[in-house]
Amino acid sequence: MSAPATVSSADASAESSGPNRLAATADLIIRSVGPIVLALIACGLILLIIGRDPIAFYGNIITAGLLRPSGLQDTITRMAPALLIAGGLVIVFRANLWNLGSDGQFLLAAATVAGTAPAILAALPVPIGWIVVLAIAMSVGAGWTLIPALLKARYGMNEIITTLMMAFIGIGVANLLVKGPFKGPTTVPQTQTIPTDLLLPVLAGTRIHVGVIIALVAIVSIYIVLTRTSFGTRLDVLGANPRAAAHVGINVPRVIVIAFMASGAMIGLAAAVDILGIFGYMRADWNPAYGLKVIPLVFLARLNALAIIPFAAFFGVISIGGESATRQAHLPSDFLLLLTGLILIFLVATQYFSEKRTRGEPILVRRQAKAASDL
Repeated sequence: MSAPATVSSADASAESSGPNRLAATADLIIRSVGPIVLALIACGLILLIIGRDPIAFYGNIITAGLLRPSGLQDTITRMAPALLIAGGLVIVFRANLWNLGSDGQFLLAAATVAGTAPAILAALPVPIGWIVVLAIAMSVGAGWTLIPALLKARYGMNEIITTLMMAFIGIGVANLLVKGPFKGPTTVPQTQTIPTDLLLPVLAGTRIHVGVIIALVAIVSIYIVLTRTSFGTRLDVLGANPRAAAHVGINVPRVIVIAFMASGAMIGLAAAVDILGIFGYMRADWNPAYGLKVIPLVFLARLNALAIIPFAAFFGVISIGGESATRQAHLPSDFLLLLTGLILIFLVATQYFSEKRTRGEPILVRRQAKAASDL
């Protein structure tokens, strides 16, 4: 996914005209919402094939994730890590870089927070302690991207391979920390539990912690940085053409390293928010695997940080409501990963056909016409 293309002022004025603007908006909606609708339909057909009622299944998702007050609060709370991870991925994706090691960065930061927060929060005034813990989590997440970033910046190594490699190592190291130096007094391999009064405060009359506010502020800040600063411009130029970026004087290695570390910092912050806001501890082998589930949201939002917010809300409903719906339908919880995969498939298909239509090419080429052109 390359950086969004820029348009000239003449093109912009033309696109701002009524019909063109309406067509562009319709195309954007189709490419963003269409894959979700198609994935829901396909998933419904699969449910029918295996003998489940898709209407009842989706109804249970909406009821548990949106209509029940407790479910709605859990949905909003689940948006916090999704927004922060998606915001971190937007930063690198805008530069046409791939950070696929988010699970390792998340779990390593989560283990560090769960292992060190009890002592830090007990020794410092609570607000200062929260800031210190959040900063530690961001530093851990950013630091775990440093090796892939340097290998990409200095030697041009494929960051897909290196970030995946670091993800597996990070998951393993996180488990070792929970089972070793950070293990709590219980026989179960988990960290010490953070006292309830030291966790992030909740909004009055709800279970929604302030981490949601932190995530919203972070996503708005990312949007401003990417669209209103020179750093955002450098990311876009690098994503569009690395050679052109170097030609115009952009320090490409430096931008690559900063982009990766900023991405990891947001993912580390997501881990801290989840531990300090909800769980209060971390068990060994715990892995919510947010990274894989959040990637489709980033591309559905067309790498626009603000547009991630409604898709993160959709993620929250599907995540919270889906847990209840799969139990009632006697399906494994991993069934929701099928929906994620279908969204990715239809996202690619929608993008392909949309680009062909934009270029004026026929969507389906008849074999007779192709044979004639070959002659």
